[in-house]
Amino acid sequence: MTTVLRLISPIYCRWCYFIAILVGAHLRPVLTLNHSVKPSFCWPLFHNLLDRRSISTYPIIWTMPPLTRSRIALGGSTSENDTFMLPTETSVATTPPVLSTPQKGTSLKRSKYFSDDKEESTNVAKKGRAATGKGKRSLSKPEKSIPEKKSPKLKTPTKAQKSPSVTKRPISPKAKSSTPRKREKIEPGSLPPPKDWEKIYALVEELRADKTAPVDSVGAEALPERHLGEVVYRYQVLIALMLSSQTKDAIVGETMKALQNHGLTVENIQQTDNETLNKLIQKVGFHNNKTKFIKESADIIMATYNGDIPQTAEEMMKLPGVGPKMAYIVESIAFQKNSGIGVDTHMHRMFNDLKWVKSTTPEGTREQLEGWLPRERWGEINALWVGFGQEVQQQKEKVLRKALNCSSPVEALALIKKLRFDVSKEAKRYGLEDEVTTALGS
Repeated sequence: MTTVLRLISPIYCRWCYFIAILVGAHLRPVLTLNHSVKPSFCWPLFHNLLDRRSISTYPIIWTMPPLTRSRIALGGSTSENDTFMLPTETSVATTPPVLSTPQKGTSLKRSKYFSDDKEESTNVAKKGRAATGKGKRSLSKPEKSIPEKKSPKLKTPTKAQKSPSVTKRPISPKAKSSTPRKREKIEPGSLPPPKDWEKIYALVEELRADKTAPVDSVGAEALPERHLGEVVYRYQVLIALMLSSQTKDAIVGETMKALQNHGLTVENIQQTDNETLNKLIQKVGFHNNKTKFIKESADIIMATYNGDIPQTAEEMMKLPGVGPKMAYIVESIAFQKNSGIGVDTHMHRMFNDLKWVKSTTPEGTREQLEGWLPRERWGEINALWVGFGQEVQQQKEKVLRKALNCSSPVEALALIKKLRFDVSKEAKRYGLEDEVTTALGS
């Protein structure tokens, strides 16, 4: 009968529920709440309904939605939207049957559910509902609280107790320290110079003898106003280098002219508001950051250096927005000192192409270049090679003609080839194929 009721209980039919409830009420001694029968047979079948012990709940059920009725019939909890109350007072008296003692072989775990003590069985049912949630029953026994055991203190083994057969594995150098090793500083003159570097250097000097590269006309050395005094000249050299970062020389020249018309002195820049200064330099790259750096540098120069720029590259690097390249070039132009080489992206690319250095950053190129290049060439190398790189990239026809007309055209063509200059393509574009063929054939 229990199996039949289990099968028909989920059907959403009013008559089926009515019949099932009546049958369940007549079978109350069998499905008793005191668990006289094993709960696995009785609790899924209308257990919550019978738990109310009242026939007066039956009319209430028919006013509920079908899903709610099925939840009550199957012994489950109702949803939060079900706003009804079932009576809890007992209105139907039942007499639980008296059971005999369990036979031999019966599990002791089942004896609790076959107990004839009504209060004890009801308390077990309430504990099950409290453990599993609202309106649900739990078949498992309430867990007994087990006192925590203190973990015994572990004694460290002595040298005699340690196993002599166990040997430690050697730790690899990579596993010893995860922090990257510091790169050793390269001292000037500590590296051997590359082969035939002097011939290539002399050839570049010949190709750059006319000084017609952009850096020669709008570079940091050519733009400042020397007639306003050495202090103003040095300050304008610093400003020109600060503007040159990530900006073409032609744009730097236009911006410097605008600043000079406004008044490019430390005192005037300090009094100029940020908005006005930003408009004056808006054509350069990262003009917002450069506006802030120029204003802060003017305050530091006035407060710390009495209106003049610092005299050493190390002190210049303390100014906001000033890096090693700028500091070394300013030091060379403004004070005729050469404590380092200013290396930009042109030099970094070309010296790696020529195999003079092997580095991934301009700073690494600078250190390696200082390791073998004579110090007397540190001041001139920037303008010389930056201008040559500009011509190779931006003035291809001019540099090709200069290579064909120099004293060593074969070496000159080979040099610009190493610097990623496509000689055959550019010769065809500018109608110089015959001259190139003649130069290479001779």
